[in-house]
Amino acid sequence: MAGQLWVTNSLGGFMYSDKLSRELRMAVQPSTKFRQVCDAKDATKSRNPEGGMLGKGDTFHWNIYSDVSTQGTTLVETSTMPETNFTITQGTLTVTEYGNSVPYTGKLDDLSEQPVREIIHKVLKNDAKNAFDIDAYKQFNSFLLRVVPSSAGTSLTAVTLTTNGTATATNNIALRNTHVKAIVDLMKERNIPPYINDDYVAIAWPTTFRSFKNDLESIHQYTNQGFTLIHNGEIGRYENTRFIEQTNIPKGGAADETASNPAGYTAWNSATSDWCFFFGEDTVAEGIVIPEEMRGKLPSDYGRSKGIAWYGLEGFGIVQSAAAQSRIVKWDSGV
Repeated sequence: MAGQLWVTNSLGGFMYSDKLSRELRMAVQPSTKFRQVCDAKDATKSRNPEGGMLGKGDTFHWNIYSDVSTQGTTLVETSTMPETNFTITQGTLTVTEYGNSVPYTGKLDDLSEQPVREIIHKVLKNDAKNAFDIDAYKQFNSFLLRVVPSSAGTSLTAVTLTTNGTATATNNIALRNTHVKAIVDLMKERNIPPYINDDYVAIAWPTTFRSFKNDLESIHQYTNQGFTLIHNGEIGRYENTRFIEQTNIPKGGAADETASNPAGYTAWNSATSDWCFFFGEDTVAEGIVIPEEMRGKLPSDYGRSKGIAWYGLEGFGIVQSAAAQSRIVKWDSGV
């Protein structure tokens, strides 16, 4: 049985010993951020009185409507009214099962001084939130707009945009407030809609924002007085952008997913900066058929074999996949 056992100290025996502290201490956990900025589509029964996606297959669709083909303009009194049309494309995501479990023995449960089930609940909740944040990140990272500093990755003010999902140069400079201005201007001129009110959102590691925050401290305009933070990890607002720090997804560029590296990344050759996502509205959709929940295993072997699992049935997908309609710009590097 692969799980928690009384007979092995590191797997359960340490839950009871002489003078054992009753304080529960958990391993260090990162704070997850990407999932909170996904759009929850109406796939759940609670949001859809028709029953959501239960019993309706594993693919969730939504319509994307274009602008009209021909712009309206002035009319001549004797002319007929012009006619035009628009196109409809569909976005899709596929829902899948998520889950993990920890089995444990009845002997461990009976002899342990510390609450076995409570501890397993906590570690599984951490595991579940990390799993969903990693999959949300993968969708963010698949958008096609990338920016690097101009002048072979060294410009303090200008950025170069690519629209094929590949950065053109090695990023050799830290993210600065002048880069933020250039990226926000680029997003506005591409008519990327703001995420909330008139604001975009940016998310990155704390060290990615360090030089940027140092710049702003010197001109006293980082956090507006009276401004209310609304997202987990939000640290302030500048140039119509709200900034969120995260530490769950590793630093580095894109790479293949592995068991030890579920998000998929390789380190930047230059250690001066790291990735940062700037985005507006309609980015990544989350389709939820069965929200994540804790489930208990039916005891077997006459009550000697027990277990707890977390389970969810859902998925993530890009809302606007075409580069011309992309809502995410990634501060990136050719590594």
